[in-house]
Amino acid sequence: MAHSNFTWQIIWAILFGILIASVIPVYSFYILKRKLNIEDSGAVAAAYGSVSAVTFVTAISFLELQNLTFSGHMVAVMALMEAPAIVIGVMLIRFYSEKEENSPKMKNVIGHAFSNGSVLLILGSLVIGLLASEKQALGIKPFTTDLFKGFLAIFLLDMGIVSGKKLHDFFKNGKFMTMFALFIPLINGCVVALLSAAITSDQGDRFIFAVLAASASYIAVPAAMKIAAPKANPGIFLPMALAITFPFNITIGLPIYLSIIIST
Repeated sequence: MAHSNFTWQIIWAILFGILIASVIPVYSFYILKRKLNIEDSGAVAAAYGSVSAVTFVTAISFLELQNLTFSGHMVAVMALMEAPAIVIGVMLIRFYSEKEENSPKMKNVIGHAFSNGSVLLILGSLVIGLLASEKQALGIKPFTTDLFKGFLAIFLLDMGIVSGKKLHDFFKNGKFMTMFALFIPLINGCVVALLSAAITSDQGDRFIFAVLAASASYIAVPAAMKIAAPKANPGIFLPMALAITFPFNITIGLPIYLSIIIST
C-alpha cells in the first residue's frame, strides 16, 4: 500500500476485496450453524472468509507459468481481506452467545469484535506498514523477515498438536465438514471469477480475486480465534482449511478459476 499511488482502480479493488471477506463468513456461518455450535461455526466461517497467503503465493507461481501478470496492489488487497472476516466471525459468535443468555447489545458486540487483541494486531500492523518508511522497516527486519518462517513453523506445530488432540471432533462431522471444505470454496472462487469482471478487465487480477475468495486461512484465523474465541475447536477448522481446501485449490481449483476468467 505504501508503494502504490492510489487510483480509483485500486480503491475499487480494495472495496471489492473487503466486500468478499465480509459476505462469505456471514452465509457460511448460517450454513455451519445447522451442524456445529456457535463458536465453531464462527471460527470456520472466519477461516473461509479470510485468506491464505500460501495459496496466494502459489497462485502467483501459477500465473507466471501461464505468462500472466497481476497488479502490485493485489498484495495490499490480500492483507486487507484478513481482518474483516475475523471481525464478522467474532461479531456473529458474540451476538448469538449473548442471544442465548439474554438480549444482545449490538454496541457491545461490535465493540468486542473491533477491540479484541487479534484484530487490533492485524489492523495496527497494516497502519504501521503504511506509515513506516523503508529505512524504519529495516530496523525490525530481523523480526519481520529473518525470523518469520521460524516463528511460523513453531506456531503451526503448536496448532497442529492442539488440533491433533481434538481431531476426533472433525471426524464426528466428517462428511459435512469435508463437503463444506470442498464445495463452498469452489463456489466462492467461481462466483468471484465472474463478478470480478465488473471491477477490472485484467485477467491476472481477476484470478487473484477468485483465489482469495476460494482460499481459507490456517494461520491468521487460528491465531485470532485462540484469543477472541478460545472455545472454538481448532480440531475442526484447521484440518478443513489446511488438509482439504488448500490442496484442493492448488491442484483443481486454480485451473478452474482461470478457465472461467479466460472464457468470460
